[in-house]
Amino acid sequence: MQKPFLVLLLFYTLSLGASVQAQKAARPNIVFILADDLGYGDVGINGQKLIKTPNIDRLAREGMQFTQFYAGTSVCAPSRSSLMTGQHTGHTYIRGNKEVQPEGQQPIADSVVTVAELLKKSGYRTAAFGKWGLGPVGSTGDPLKQGFDRFYGYNCQAQAHRYYPDHLWSDNQKVALTGNENLRQASEYAPDLIQKQALAFLDNEKGQQPFFLFLPYILPHAELMAPDDSLLAYYKGKFDEKPFKGADYGPNAKTGGYASQPIPRATFAAMVTRLDWYVGQVMNKLKEKGLDQNTLVIFTSDNGPHTEGGADPTFFNSGGGFRGVKRDLYEGGIREPFFARWPNGIKPGQTSEYIGAFWDVLPTFAELAGTRVTSSIDGISFVPTLTGKGTQKKHDYLYWEFHENGGRQAIRQGNWKAVRLQASTNPDGPVELYDLANDPAEANNVASKHPDKARQLGQLMRQSHRESALFPFQQE
Repeated sequence: MQKPFLVLLLFYTLSLGASVQAQKAARPNIVFILADDLGYGDVGINGQKLIKTPNIDRLAREGMQFTQFYAGTSVCAPSRSSLMTGQHTGHTYIRGNKEVQPEGQQPIADSVVTVAELLKKSGYRTAAFGKWGLGPVGSTGDPLKQGFDRFYGYNCQAQAHRYYPDHLWSDNQKVALTGNENLRQASEYAPDLIQKQALAFLDNEKGQQPFFLFLPYILPHAELMAPDDSLLAYYKGKFDEKPFKGADYGPNAKTGGYASQPIPRATFAAMVTRLDWYVGQVMNKLKEKGLDQNTLVIFTSDNGPHTEGGADPTFFNSGGGFRGVKRDLYEGGIREPFFARWPNGIKPGQTSEYIGAFWDVLPTFAELAGTRVTSSIDGISFVPTLTGKGTQKKHDYLYWEFHENGGRQAIRQGNWKAVRLQASTNPDGPVELYDLANDPAEANNVASKHPDKARQLGQLMRQSHRESALFPFQQE
């Protein structure tokens, strides 16, 4: 009588084990591509007419295009902190571009749980190639101490102002670029070196373990520099140019400057198309390795378009018709291109009006990895939107703050958008109010017509901010 029971028990145990293994095998690889200072309108599928982005456009068409997705804020480090921690900029640990010596930015604390740490603990291989900016090598914010198994690129975002730097970092080893010594322009174009390492990571993938590949590219951040190759040749002579005079390469060049550029418009366009070229290389490598179908690829940008180094976002309509640029909390400074492709999970050709932000990425990836979020976060998972399965939760509101230029706050609740300027010295000051449904360009401040709504959103701004000793905001 016991044999049939034992056989059934063994069969059940084996089946359960196979089911668990199947669930683990079904977990997608994740590739998160983060452009630097790319505007909503800089890609073809969002209306760009002057710059070619066929690979990014194809990624969007083969997956889901989000039309109302936002960055963490309007500059690099705090936006990336929001992405990594699942917290908006009123709560996240890093809230400004704060430099530390000799090289790097204020480090994330070891107590902070990042999306890379969550994925690593759940069995993912993790790697980052590009610009970090959340803590120097050896500090608590070192990417190797924040969940990444592998890092190659710029640790410091000030160093990343230069496209021909004298060094990069490979994990915790400083890699001297001897051809660029003393910031002399040479053949060692850092973005190409970084891309080579990213593709090598994919080349080494065997499909036996899911991976999280974070690609925080520096293109098309100022300075405006591109190799003199076919990409640049394509755009030369296409635009009227306004030469930019900057801090040129040479023995006395400084790290944080931007080089002169006689053809800034052609160079910017070539840089965006080079970024698109990198995206195509990644997609082709995934397909070549048989990883294409079960890899979620997300493409977005860390904030709105910049105006440094000769860049001309007005000429290219980089904001896509939205008001503002980098450092603004109007839509042009924070609403980003956001596309997701995953053949095993996302039906192609979809457009989503889900209103989300960078702090939603951590809980989304955690759900896909089958792991729990134990830290305090502001984000919600948008897996139901991606897959079309289940009920999608919605934010009551989204909140941003920016610590420069007198301090700025913004909040979006439904189609209402409120912006407060000079918030550091006047935290209860008046807010501008916009109806995004009828005025997506934020041209008409309707606060006087809807004083109760303006007052309510102003109070929500106050409640959403938690003061930080490292990054004080209020100066009362």
